[in-house]
Amino acid sequence: MKILVTGAAGFIGMHVAKRLLARGDEVVGVDNLNDYYDVQLKQDRLEQLKPHDNFRFVKMDIADREAMAALFAKEKFQRVINLAAQPGVRYSLKNPHAYINSNIVGFTNVLEGCRHNNVEHLVYASSSSVYGANSNMPFSVHQNVDHPVSLYAATKKASELMAHTYSHLYNLPTTGLRFFTVYGPWGRPDMSPSLFTSAIVENRPIDVFNEGKMQRDFTYVDDIVEGVVRVLDRIATPDPEFDTNQPDPATSYAPYRLYNIGNHEPVQLMAFIETIEKAVGKTAVKNMLPMQAGDVVATYADVEDLKQAVGFEPKTPLASGIGKFVEWYKSYYK
Repeated sequence: MKILVTGAAGFIGMHVAKRLLARGDEVVGVDNLNDYYDVQLKQDRLEQLKPHDNFRFVKMDIADREAMAALFAKEKFQRVINLAAQPGVRYSLKNPHAYINSNIVGFTNVLEGCRHNNVEHLVYASSSSVYGANSNMPFSVHQNVDHPVSLYAATKKASELMAHTYSHLYNLPTTGLRFFTVYGPWGRPDMSPSLFTSAIVENRPIDVFNEGKMQRDFTYVDDIVEGVVRVLDRIATPDPEFDTNQPDPATSYAPYRLYNIGNHEPVQLMAFIETIEKAVGKTAVKNMLPMQAGDVVATYADVEDLKQAVGFEPKTPLASGIGKFVEWYKSYYK
């Protein structure tokens, strides 16, 4: 198939594009290569894709309305995977407009491109952050998520609502995937695995928020990729049992679906740090800090719907995934 992957120079985008190319799809990768973090890392990720004859890269911001419309009209993609976004909870406190531009305006341009060019299926990244103030664990896609605690989370919830509108109005099949704390080789330098590993290696203290009393559902990137590709191949359909008197947030009378992708085994932050310490072979100096605004205490994915739909659930053990990440980190950063 001919597939558009937005955010192709990103952590998850590169891995997804690589997997699609390996199975013989034609991939057009879009990214604006912004400087939210090290641009060299993004360019090095692209180098992993460029040897493939079926890969083409287009430097473009998805918030550029005219450029996106022209790209869709020219390429006539069969399917689209939208992984371009302004990520990060804490950064959304400092630069809210970046989230509106990418996650709202940019996503609108993706939806419009799909609508006007008969795209068969749009799969897009949502986030576990949409669960916000919910404390009923594990998080289920059947729960309402109306209490975000960061603008990042609010924009991801907005993406889900916008997708449903296009599924309803234009019969566009859309599937949203709520990712749970993704880690692995080529990971973002602003995320905890890279931050902790670099600090431990360089003998700097690591910041441990909420005194370490946090839990995260850490999900290895290969599991995320497997879920994304399987979902891409299963075009969203209307739910014949959808009840408008008791609407299910995860499905619809329209061709719309939502799934969690998480390891469904929450890990205490201190245990996560210990796993990195073992892989690196050094003990961290810990700087205990209070809870940060916009953060949540715990995440825990219910993935039963994903398992039922595509016959897959993430299950890479943390020690295995962290071992591969640290091995890549040492190799890449010398």
